Amino acid sequence: MKNVAMNAAQALEAAHPFYPVEAEIVGYLANTSAVPTLLGLFAAGWVVILGTTLVLVRRHNPTLPGREKSTILWFVLTGTIHLFFEGYYAYNHATLSSKQTLFGQLWKEYALSDSRYLTSDPFVLCVESITSAAWGPLSFVVALMITSEHPFRHPLQAMVSLGQLYGTILYYATSMFDHYHKGLTYCRPEAYYFWGYYFFMNFIWVVIPGTLLYSSMTKSAKAFATLDQQKKQQQGNGHIKKSN
Repeated sequence: MKNVAMNAAQALEAAHPFYPVEAEIVGYLANTSAVPTLLGLFAAGWVVILGTTLVLVRRHNPTLPGREKSTILWFVLTGTIHLFFEGYYAYNHATLSSKQTLFGQLWKEYALSDSRYLTSDPFVLCVESITSAAWGPLSFVVALMITSEHPFRHPLQAMVSLGQLYGTILYYATSMFDHYHKGLTYCRPEAYYFWGYYFFMNFIWVVIPGTLLYSSMTKSAKAFATLDQQKKQQQGNGHIKKSN
């Protein structure tokens, strides 16, 4: 009877709301804050960060077009998420299931749509670590380059956007492969976890980086086309002068 009671207590302790139900979530502790509270604090932080960024950009380069300012805000937002939020996951992945900090509870809420974040999944850990270490800092560099209208802005913007796009597609692909090929589902059955958390929140990093990558590619192509045309005109003028 004693062993049965101990096994029952252990099973109760190991219980968690994540899928698959047999996933081993070591040291799981339920969140102590309600979802609206977590999202409200997260949103309030963004208002402060992006508001401060906009004020600084307007002071440094007041004539910058509105579209460029929006792009700066995007790179500050995505850089902060990569470096601090995803960096928090990469650093604390082994103990994330027991964290009660703001970021820890936000990650546990998101993990209801993808439990790989609470099992130290090799792919998720590697891609999030690379994203945090590389695309996080470089996003801030791109924001600074746009503000100062640096000529190296578009090559770096294209590189960061391509990295984000590639990582997001792989993130989707590995999860879908496990779902259809291995029969593993990491998301709870409620539709809003899949469409709201898993699909929509990540699809943002398909649409915006894809748009910025296309923009940088077209602007770079136009710059090279203009340069080639100028060279041809110079060569043509030089040939005329020699003929005279």
